[in-house]
Amino acid sequence: MRPVRRPLGLTLIATLIAAAGAAVAQEPPVAPPSAMVLENVPPVRAGLASQVAKYNEFKPTSYASWHPTKLEMIVSRRHNNTPQLFRVAKPGAPLELMTDYAEPVRSAQYEPRHGKFYVFGRDTGGNEVFRAYRRDVGSADAIPVTPDNRRVQDTAWAKKSGKLLYVTVPVGRQGSNDQITSTISIADPLQPEQARVLAELPGGGWGSFAFSQDDKQLVYSEYVSANESYLWLMDVASGKSRRLTEKGGEKVAYGNAVFARDGKGVYTTSDRGSEFRRLVYIDLASGKETVLTPEINWDIDDMDLSEDGKLLAFVANEDGSSVLRMMRTSDRKLVAQPKLPIGVIGRIEWHNNSRNLALSLSSARSPSEVYSIDAKTGAVTRWTRHEKMDVDMNKFVEPALVRWKSFDGRMISGFAYRPDAARFPGKRPVVINIHGGPEGQSTPGFLGRNNYYTDEMGLTVIYPNVRGSTGYGKSFLKLDNGKLREDSVKDIGALLDWIATQPDMDASRVAVVGGSYGGYMTLAVSTMYPERIAAAIDIVGISNFITFLERTESYRRDLRRVEYGDERDPEMRKWMEASAPASNAAKIRKPLFVVQGKNDPRVPWQEADQIVATVKKNGTPVWYMTANDEGHGFGKKANADYLFYSTIDFFNTYLLK
Repeated sequence: MRPVRRPLGLTLIATLIAAAGAAVAQEPPVAPPSAMVLENVPPVRAGLASQVAKYNEFKPTSYASWHPTKLEMIVSRRHNNTPQLFRVAKPGAPLELMTDYAEPVRSAQYEPRHGKFYVFGRDTGGNEVFRAYRRDVGSADAIPVTPDNRRVQDTAWAKKSGKLLYVTVPVGRQGSNDQITSTISIADPLQPEQARVLAELPGGGWGSFAFSQDDKQLVYSEYVSANESYLWLMDVASGKSRRLTEKGGEKVAYGNAVFARDGKGVYTTSDRGSEFRRLVYIDLASGKETVLTPEINWDIDDMDLSEDGKLLAFVANEDGSSVLRMMRTSDRKLVAQPKLPIGVIGRIEWHNNSRNLALSLSSARSPSEVYSIDAKTGAVTRWTRHEKMDVDMNKFVEPALVRWKSFDGRMISGFAYRPDAARFPGKRPVVINIHGGPEGQSTPGFLGRNNYYTDEMGLTVIYPNVRGSTGYGKSFLKLDNGKLREDSVKDIGALLDWIATQPDMDASRVAVVGGSYGGYMTLAVSTMYPERIAAAIDIVGISNFITFLERTESYRRDLRRVEYGDERDPEMRKWMEASAPASNAAKIRKPLFVVQGKNDPRVPWQEADQIVATVKKNGTPVWYMTANDEGHGFGKKANADYLFYSTIDFFNTYLLK
């Protein structure tokens, strides 16, 4: 028999392919971070890490605090592995590092009179036991201001005296049904040991404290649920309180409140008599509530009053996008609307000069950056600018607002990020990414590293706002409470129906992803629609509301029962057990990736452990990633990067093949 002669070119190609395959096989894997524990998660190739590195270097910047006497500010941006604080001396100036810790530092407040020191908060390992520290400007020493082993829930400055109010709750009480108390204290941060307790309030829902101009009164909020809260007044000298807003009848949700300059009333947001939270003024003597924005049929998400009391700045949430407006308090008329890029606005705050308003702003093509607005001229000034990147952010996909009809005829909406059809023709795999909360909302902000999915993998990514999301009225917000929980899961079932009608989406290759409550949704979708998805990723998700409520930190427990139901009620407990993803895990037949922080105070690690153990019994592929130095999500870059690499591997293995 004559030997078969192969053309030299094909032989060379075959040799090169074999050599490349051998090189990949011998390529050393990326070492996981030291605090990470992996089960069935394949090693990450160094080549993959190198390929996606440019998508891991985004540094969103958030506004933290104005200096009280200078036109400069503190911002938060990632430094090495974690977000830290930086000073910005003027717009466009280099960022000057102020803190450098292994743990994230995202918030700070200058002392309100002279700015000689600032107070910042920090926890340990993601445990959310935040403690406040004082640091003198130019010093490296951080002095504790609040007690150890108690979580700081809220802080507020008395601007006239320079004293700091703080609210703390006990921690480390998972599994206990003991009632907790919030302690309201006030101290000179220079002499924290001389703190005075103003009041002890029952429960853990007290916050949003604000002083009057003369430091003699406080207005604050009692949070019961996303649909119910109350405003209170406290006399600082005596600690005596009275409820400002009515209890009984219609349940009303109030936002943060601030005193008018003359102290005779407060400005806040309220959904009384409306589907949406509107800007209102409440007269303290009569309790009369006057609506200031009756024509805006969207939630007012944030507001702040200028130091001179003449201008109110507020942000409306219009279908997920932020619109900033300003109102004169003298005649309650809107002034010229500032011209900002379309996007999502973070916290807003006036400088003491009552002229410059600071804010953070992100969009689909820009990480969060810090701006200020000159109320006198209308000029918009950009304070920070992202470092140069190897990726062109101007080419990132802009989202499209999409809507679909759910099982009961209700319209549900979301944002769809589609890949370039020229580069990725035909039907593309889909990733459904469900927000947490559940009272959260997906908005068209910056996707960061998730742009890799659309730009490099050709995945369509959809961020739905199922029933129970904020931003669409209080009736919509209530539609998933208690035993209505699975109706929100059915909204995803309807989305799967809609995907099947889209010419550019592959309904046979759909993955569902979610964090926190979105993790519960991911698991629930995996049990209710197991044949309609290809894979699922559960990040710090709830697998059984009974065990979750019994183990979540005690300062959260009663607040979550209002949303999810009370597991101590026999009928509710029976329903929770029957509907829990952990109880129905035998139905999960598609590959599952579970991610958990070991120090999570909200959704304890046992929620992940029990779903992993149960699903493994099915013979279903389960990847399990735990970080021993993280809490409710991954806040350290090294951990987040490794999770990203593994997620890409998971999609390549179970979605793209």
